[in-house]
Amino acid sequence: MKNKGIIEGVEHKSREVALDALGNSIARWTDQGEQPVTTVPGLSLFRRDEPTEPISAVYEPSICVVAQGAKRVLLGDDTYVYDARHYLLTSVHLPTVVQVLTASRDKPYLGLMLKLDQREISQLMVDSHLPPPRAQQSHRGMATGEVTLPLLTAIHRRVDLLAEQKDIPILAPIIQREIIYRLLVGDQGARLRQIASAGSQSHQIARAIDWLKSNFNQPLHIDNLAAQVRMSSSTFHHHFRSMTALSPLQYQKQLRLQEARRLMLTEHLDAANAAFQVGYESPSQFSREYNRLFGAPPLRDIASLRQLAAGESG
Repeated sequence: MKNKGIIEGVEHKSREVALDALGNSIARWTDQGEQPVTTVPGLSLFRRDEPTEPISAVYEPSICVVAQGAKRVLLGDDTYVYDARHYLLTSVHLPTVVQVLTASRDKPYLGLMLKLDQREISQLMVDSHLPPPRAQQSHRGMATGEVTLPLLTAIHRRVDLLAEQKDIPILAPIIQREIIYRLLVGDQGARLRQIASAGSQSHQIARAIDWLKSNFNQPLHIDNLAAQVRMSSSTFHHHFRSMTALSPLQYQKQLRLQEARRLMLTEHLDAANAAFQVGYESPSQFSREYNRLFGAPPLRDIASLRQLAAGESG
């Protein structure tokens, strides 16, 4: 028992040292601002000097790790909080509400997101002879897991590739495979294997989500989409909500509104044209649903976002 306590103490100390090192690396690369896109494929770095208001965001299939601070994600009625001890794993695209909980100028929130590719997960399952999970009902496409030292050090090596640009093409795929392997054998590995296993209900729903993401501006016919993934309409609806906490129609609506917001903010479209491009036929319905999701009508919301961005850049 004494030896076990000593080993656990050493592991805890090693993880704290690794977290400090990762935090220093993220702080270095975000000193001039966040890095939503970096030269390392799929890697984004984030920094906040104060807690944020809740904002709507779509999480991609990814792992999110925090070196310092904490963040809360709302998915339907579910709440996920992740910090330096817990990562957030997202296995499909999910509309959420996000808020940085713990951050200050002295101790900023320092975090990262690393995108995951279902094909790479499937291939690694084959290469490493990992068995597919036993058949089970669909579960949420989001979960938190414990950050282990091997996972932490692999992720830190991926971040450190930013300082060795010439090594990225060779080493980034190798390190990515290690990270995926660590996740597959970790406490949320069954969730990832379920998504990547062809024929599983989770895999079928993931295919439907991919279709919705590419065709959100088209009319949605539930029976047709269910048939496309070889499920009955009632089974499809049940498992879709189980994974996303939303009905297919609610999911489509959130994707449409998120894209409309992006079009108005970055492409400078007016509300009517943005609404039309994402599939709305009624501008008044678009304005009502936009207000409900983002807390303000389109014109006022976009003006507020631009003012906030101007203040941050100043």
